[in-house]
Amino acid sequence: MLARPDVLLLDEATSHLDSDSEKALRDAITAIGTRCQVVTIAHRLSTTVDADRILLVEDGWLRASGTHAELMAADSTYRRLAGRQLAPLEATS
Repeated sequence: MLARPDVLLLDEATSHLDSDSEKALRDAITAIGTRCQVVTIAHRLSTTVDADRILLVEDGWLRASGTHAELMAADSTYRRLAGRQLAPLEATS
């Protein structure tokens, strides 16, 4: 972070964080994203819903890409994953 990279690669950066720490990291990434490209690899959709572009990979192949809203409208697998992962978070917020 101190070197101000052109591209920041985050691989499962939130996998061991609690919800509050995850949100703090997401906020920091949003701020950093104004200065460089951020590539996030994640299983938790909560870390990617605000991304400019999401790539959904299934069995090693690109299944779909788009924003969260576009994928919700167009892809049944993404909708199913979002329903499982995001609905409980939305119910508690």
